Amino acid sequence: MSEPYLHPTIEHLFRHESGKMLAVLVKLFGLNQVEIAEDIVQETLLNALESWKLKGLPDDPRAWLYRAAKNRTIDYLRRERNFKTRVAPNFQQGSSPIETSWLDGYFLDTEIEDAQLRMMFATCHPAIPIESQLALMLRTLCGLSTQEIAVAFFLPSDSIVKRLYRAKEKIRQEKLSLEVPAGNDLLPRLDAVLHAVYLLFNEGYKSASNDEVIRRELCVEAIRLGTLLARHPLSNQPKTHALLALMCFHAARLDARLTVEGEIILLENQDRSTWNQQLIALAYTHFKQSSQGEDLSAYHLEAAIASYHAVAPSFAQTNWQAIFYCYNLLYTLNPSPIVALNRAIAKGYAEGPSAGIEALLKIEGLDQNYLYHTALGDFYSKNGKLDVAKLAYGQALQLATLPAEKKVIEQKIKNN
Repeated sequence: MSEPYLHPTIEHLFRHESGKMLAVLVKLFGLNQVEIAEDIVQETLLNALESWKLKGLPDDPRAWLYRAAKNRTIDYLRRERNFKTRVAPNFQQGSSPIETSWLDGYFLDTEIEDAQLRMMFATCHPAIPIESQLALMLRTLCGLSTQEIAVAFFLPSDSIVKRLYRAKEKIRQEKLSLEVPAGNDLLPRLDAVLHAVYLLFNEGYKSASNDEVIRRELCVEAIRLGTLLARHPLSNQPKTHALLALMCFHAARLDARLTVEGEIILLENQDRSTWNQQLIALAYTHFKQSSQGEDLSAYHLEAAIASYHAVAPSFAQTNWQAIFYCYNLLYTLNPSPIVALNRAIAKGYAEGPSAGIEALLKIEGLDQNYLYHTALGDFYSKNGKLDVAKLAYGQALQLATLPAEKKVIEQKIKNN
């Protein structure tokens, strides 16, 4: 649901609870009838919006939403004359459209968690193409709009609509069910689930939205879903804790990343006393748990890099050699241009600006990336080549999209 005039608190509540309600209703109706669940959730949110605008927020908005969703579900079942043949196979217990008290059990907290876990793994079933898996999970469980998913994937909205359609068609054709996989099926499915959670957190940590640099509610939601996975005995894996550690390390710095006016504060200028020490401690707890076994995932390496930043007394005293080493390992696992960019930046701080420039100039495929040109400008500036630095910053300025990003680059041009 996307309502630009929603109060942020209500928008957060809707996003947070819509995924839970949808998971519960899909568990009730079956994965092949996800549209019924989507319609009921959408009607519930619209009804809440209209009611709350007139009467104000209820004392317990979450309970209000669940009660409304249950009532709409009962209405739907009563309308469906043939519901026994369409829905009864998915019931966990005998019931009739008249006796509806059994529905309360579906909205217990334990059942909601169970439904969300099942939904996470169902949306990441191998029969569904990987790009559609992620789009479906972000749409159904995380409450992202089609437009928000399109921004996260750098794709037009039409492409995301097609991906979601194909995913639902696969669910129907393959008659997929809501089960948490076990044995050899678990790890590939868990990888897809963790990647979707990682994308969700990234969209919150550095939003591609024109209005917001940080979307804190998405970061919180990603950590919540990761925590759900860590609680379940099958998905309580080292890489799950590594991702949680990574997200907690980054989330600890959220308050230091923006001024009260919403301007970006670069890492080198952040007030480290404002970093959330409770989240850093939680990150270390998960980081320690991630070391069980011999698994070394990209999440482990990214969490390790984040941990070096977390313990550094200042930007200048950061252990850049260790960070550069971690990026080298990360590049062997994930040789992408973005990892190469971050590795080159780490090398520049570890070995000097000339080494950074040399590494950056070897990267291909980032001509249209403003961060790449900004990094080049930074190292040229540190080398005293101010004219070349200004050219690089100029290219970065043309490519940056967010006003807050443009302001940072303009300040760099002004200071050179």
